[in-house]
Amino acid sequence: MNEERKIETEQVDAVNPPPRARVTPEFERKRDYLAGFLSGETKPSDDVPANEDLKSSVIDALKSIYDPEIPVDIYELGLIYGVEISEDGDAVVTMTLTTPHCPVAESLPNEVELRVLSVPGIRDSEVKLVWDPPWDPSKMSDEARLELGML
Repeated sequence: MNEERKIETEQVDAVNPPPRARVTPEFERKRDYLAGFLSGETKPSDDVPANEDLKSSVIDALKSIYDPEIPVDIYELGLIYGVEISEDGDAVVTMTLTTPHCPVAESLPNEVELRVLSVPGIRDSEVKLVWDPPWDPSKMSDEARLELGML
């Protein structure tokens, strides 16, 4: 019990990222899993939205995420620089934060990824956090400026 333990460390230049989980076409996602389970329905969903409809659904999901310090959603705030969706339903969201020292710098990109994954028809989601070009108030929409009293 009183053995002396030795801690060994190793310095590395980079670490390979873990493999990303992907939703396969055989996997059927429903909004309310319990309701689908209780109803006994097992019919597959064939109504996968077209790419533009899927993109607008992703943007609607992004508009449901609010900055905790500012009462405006992150899309209208101008934090989302781009939404790209592949033919397979893989979404790539390019975004920034108001500042690199933002208190939600660790949690907001994860929340964006989870919200995008919750959109039916999205197989995989990746969030690219960029700092160039930096965010400034001119990137806000008119709705966001009106909400904040800047118009």
